[in-house]
Amino acid sequence: MADPSVDVVEGCRLPVLRKNQDNEDEWPLAEILSVKDNPGRKLYYVHYIDFNKRLDEWVTPDRLDLKKLQFPKKEAKTPTKNGLSGSRPSSPERDVRKSLDLNNVQCASAPSRGKTLPTPKRKAESVSLATQVTAATPVPSLPSSAEASQASVFPAIRDTPFIKSRDEHEQLTTNGTPRRLIPSQPGRKRKNCGTDEMVKVFQNNNSRCSTIYLLPGEDSQDSSDGIPTAPRMTGSLVSDRSHDDIVTRMKNIDCIELGRHRLKPWYFSPYPQELTTLPILYLCEFCLKYVKSLKCLQRHLTKCNLRHPPGNEIYRKGTISFFEIDGRKNKAYSQNLCLLAKCFLDHKTLYYDTDPFLFYVMTEYDPKGFHIVGYFSKEKESTEDYNVACILTLPPYQRRGYGKLLIEFSYELSKVEGRTGTPEKPLSDLGLLSYRSYWSQTILEILMDLKSENGERPQITINEISEITSVKKEDVISTLQYLNLINYYKGQYILTLSEEIVDGHERAMQKRHLRIDPKCLHFTPKDWSKRGKW
Repeated sequence: MADPSVDVVEGCRLPVLRKNQDNEDEWPLAEILSVKDNPGRKLYYVHYIDFNKRLDEWVTPDRLDLKKLQFPKKEAKTPTKNGLSGSRPSSPERDVRKSLDLNNVQCASAPSRGKTLPTPKRKAESVSLATQVTAATPVPSLPSSAEASQASVFPAIRDTPFIKSRDEHEQLTTNGTPRRLIPSQPGRKRKNCGTDEMVKVFQNNNSRCSTIYLLPGEDSQDSSDGIPTAPRMTGSLVSDRSHDDIVTRMKNIDCIELGRHRLKPWYFSPYPQELTTLPILYLCEFCLKYVKSLKCLQRHLTKCNLRHPPGNEIYRKGTISFFEIDGRKNKAYSQNLCLLAKCFLDHKTLYYDTDPFLFYVMTEYDPKGFHIVGYFSKEKESTEDYNVACILTLPPYQRRGYGKLLIEFSYELSKVEGRTGTPEKPLSDLGLLSYRSYWSQTILEILMDLKSENGERPQITINEISEITSVKKEDVISTLQYLNLINYYKGQYILTLSEEIVDGHERAMQKRHLRIDPKCLHFTPKDWSKRGKW
């Protein structure tokens, strides 16, 4: 469908042919990010609108539907030093500063032109402009795109009282669409359900169904107490996306060879520029050093003495091991690990200062050594109770239970440390699915194991669930809401476990063969706040 007479430029949008999961042809709308002139034909780098960036690819002209071509709209672009248009959008703060600078320049240069301009009036104009822009768009409170998307991901954190009274008809949003809370029936009073609510369980006639009552305790507090209305979205490794440009939006590595696997990266990673033109980037699977050719890798392997990640082995059961790596003591390995991980993580930014972080690398053992499967990192000192900064299972090992094993291990470390933890937000799409599944299975496992004592219904609080699992209270509440278990019945909050939920949980647990054995964990937490240097 390519017409040689039509010039397709960067920024154009048009349907592009691709195969879906069922290997059927489809024509999703895509944006042209880059054009490359190869001998004989052009190649176009496209991003499919409303699709994940990992599906971006180079396509040939015959896959473009030029009949529905949309040219980019002409917009004023920010000039750069060399006169070329910049891709970084302007911010209100820069606009204010720019207007102030222009006004000051005009005031200073006015006498030299022989004109008299009232300086106080000009100052007043500049001040009023700054006030107007700041009031309309306050820079510190502007939500990033990550925050906007996270509002619908974790409603329990955003919507502080997670069950409101019928007098509160506040607007809520789900995926950007405003919705209103359904008012309760007249005559019913709804109390705020806090984190100290008592949970009562009783068995119905059907032994596979149970109902949990949430009864307000004496020390019950408002659910907003202790739950931040706006969670911190700028964690240590969270990308604010303000520095995105056309370069970082495009994949720059075609293929990575790591041991016996060849990986196709999903996202941009800042490897050295001279390595991005190679068809294959070779990595040592033990020290993660990158080289440009197979011969260089073979020469490196004769000198590399590592057969496992550097650091302390703190867990081993069967062929699965975990190594704790200090980002300060093993800086080269940690930086190489971050470069590799950035190929598959889009929501995190890369810091070469790895000193404040610990890295926990999961490996699989065979006679040749300990092969990396995945890893997660965490801050040595986290003021927000984060127990995971970045988490990744390498693509060859995905969909085999290793992701939940990494998550379970992070919470086992939190149990030893005697605290609750939560991952940094925002989570990637795959990370969110893994965490939701882990939280659901863990909480349901606790609720289903409750047994009645002395003929009374068993009781448990959300605080107790959090202490048993080391899952933060906000995550417990959001998971119960996600499972749609919370209901209001006869003046009480209840959680109803239907037979469908019980059957689904049992099927999921039967498939979950990989579990962490706390007896095999040899870990002593350190108090990093008392150490002069990391």
